[in-house]
Amino acid sequence: MSSLSERIILFKKCGGGYGGTVLTPLDGYFPIPAAYFGMVLGIIGMGSAWRFAAAHWALPALAGECLMALGVAVWLVLACVFIYKWLFRRAAALAEVRDPIQCCFISLFPGTTMLVGVAVAPYAKPLAFWLIVLGTVGQLAFAAYRSAGLWRGRHTPEATTPGVYLPTVASNLISAIALGSLGYGHWGFLFLGAGIFSWLSLEPVILARLRTLGELPKPVRPTIGIQLAPPLVACTAYLSVNGGVANIFAQVLFGYGMLQLIFLARLLVWTFEQPFSSSFWSFSFGVSAMSTSALRFLVHDPGSPIALLSWLIFIFSNLVHRTFDRRHAGPHFSRQISAPPSGSGPAA
Repeated sequence: MSSLSERIILFKKCGGGYGGTVLTPLDGYFPIPAAYFGMVLGIIGMGSAWRFAAAHWALPALAGECLMALGVAVWLVLACVFIYKWLFRRAAALAEVRDPIQCCFISLFPGTTMLVGVAVAPYAKPLAFWLIVLGTVGQLAFAAYRSAGLWRGRHTPEATTPGVYLPTVASNLISAIALGSLGYGHWGFLFLGAGIFSWLSLEPVILARLRTLGELPKPVRPTIGIQLAPPLVACTAYLSVNGGVANIFAQVLFGYGMLQLIFLARLLVWTFEQPFSSSFWSFSFGVSAMSTSALRFLVHDPGSPIALLSWLIFIFSNLVHRTFDRRHAGPHFSRQISAPPSGSGPAA
């Protein structure tokens, strides 16, 4: 486990952590942060890849539906925990909102609500519609609170981690994917634009922080996996709203995503200098989006370079998710849940 001194340094640099105090179980610590919704991103994302593959090739449809069901079940549990925290552990909930790093992960709640809508759409389209509408409204409300609030100049450079992408980039791209899956591509394009331009405006700031302000403390390093998501999720969103047309723009997005994958592979040893925690799921959404997009290329542009690599990418994505599943279920991770952190950061 990462050292106490590293956590204290992060705590001080990011404005005092949870509202200026190190929390304990007695005064506000809660063992399940909003970052845990990242598991749902990866599970349902991979379920979408299997569902698409089963619809076009002789692969078992049951695999995709089981992943979807698992993702929905995990979301239900985490949603109940999240609501419980706000009803009965208000100090911990407010502390999470005030934390400059953890608060970005709250946007995963409405974001995963939309993905649950995608998962249940084949079985209950009206329910899926309202889940997507509620999730979209929720993510816009939180983005207005969190991201617009940064314009007041109170955000510290040290707190500018890749998690900053989540409220505006990831959430809007998920809205585009979800609306496109229901046939509302013309609405989805609005959110695609919001997500892409938010990504382009934030990436230079985040990369400048990563390059020039010292290395990320160990508890926060896994959030660097979020760097993989914007181009690949944007590619998936674009293919979702345009009817699956794998044109040059889609290839450009995918190519930049592959470059991010190479960079992250170079940093794997550095990233894994701490035991596995829920924050490692930050890699999962980009990995699953890469698989889904590659399979779409195989259907709509089978002669493209991406299509030629599609099955290798699909296998690789499944291996990554299988690794996360096994590590998440391990005894060390269970011990981490019961141990309160000494400072700020996503699910250390």
